[in-house]
Amino acid sequence: MSVQNLNTFDPFADEGDPLASNADVGSQQNYIHVRIQQRNGRKTLTTLQGLPKEYDAKKLLKAFKKACHSERERLAWHEFACNGTLVEDEEAGQVIQLQGDQRLKISNFLVEEGIPRTTIKIHGF
Repeated sequence: MSVQNLNTFDPFADEGDPLASNADVGSQQNYIHVRIQQRNGRKTLTTLQGLPKEYDAKKLLKAFKKACHSERERLAWHEFACNGTLVEDEEAGQVIQLQGDQRLKISNFLVEEGIPRTTIKIHGF
C-alpha cells in the first residue's frame, strides 16, 4: 500500500518568496488610509497615513485644525473643529491624528485638493 499524500510538496515553490524580492506584493503604499480608532467611552481618534511626498503633512494638519475664515466657506466655520497632532511612525511614516470621527471630512477635503477618490481608503466601523 502506497501513501502518496505524505510526499513533500510545496505549492508555493514556483512562486518563490514574495518578501525577498523588491516588488511590493500586496502593498498598500499607493493608498491613503483614513482610519478610526476607539479610545475610551465615546471618544474616537482618526488617523491619516500614506500621504504622497508632495503634500506637506504639517500644512495639512494646520488646515484640518483651522476654522475656515473665507466668505464662501462661512457655512463650514467649524468644519473640523478638532485638535490634532503629527506622529512619526517607523512603519507608516508620518501619521496625522485628529480627535473625533473625521473620516468623511478628511476624504472630502483631500478630494477637493485634487487627490483621486480611488486612492483613498476609509477604514473603520
